[in-house]
Amino acid sequence: MAAITAAIGLGHAGDRAGARAELERLWVETGDALHRCTIAHFVADLQDSVADELMWDERALAVAAELTDERARQHDASFQVRAFMPSLHLNLADAHRRLGNVPAARHHLTAAEADIDTLPDDDYGRLIRTGMEKIRRALDDGSTAPLSP
Repeated sequence: MAAITAAIGLGHAGDRAGARAELERLWVETGDALHRCTIAHFVADLQDSVADELMWDERALAVAAELTDERARQHDASFQVRAFMPSLHLNLADAHRRLGNVPAARHHLTAAEADIDTLPDDDYGRLIRTGMEKIRRALDDGSTAPLSP
């Protein structure tokens, strides 16, 4: 996880290509579901095309299906897989929306809402809830434009 965190830090420091390359290398090297879910979730945001972003978002969700609460809690005692789902589905909803695939976007938005109760009322929970509202509004407006932060 330290190597994943370091690679994510590269991206936050502005080295998107370096971060993407390092995360993709780690993806190939690990078979651990928690690591692969984390890698795919973050490498999606480093893609240059929405189609590639969607591919990585789909990988994150697929790997999350292999992840157990027991494995997640080995990393952090508070983790539960169900709490990962709102963020994973939210990313998929937004990618589908930007590609103009409204039915798939709405499907993933609904899936995100199904597990929203797992998120605490903290900065992270508010970030996900706010993101859901932004995507819902963009879908209602027919917008495929990237969302503002």
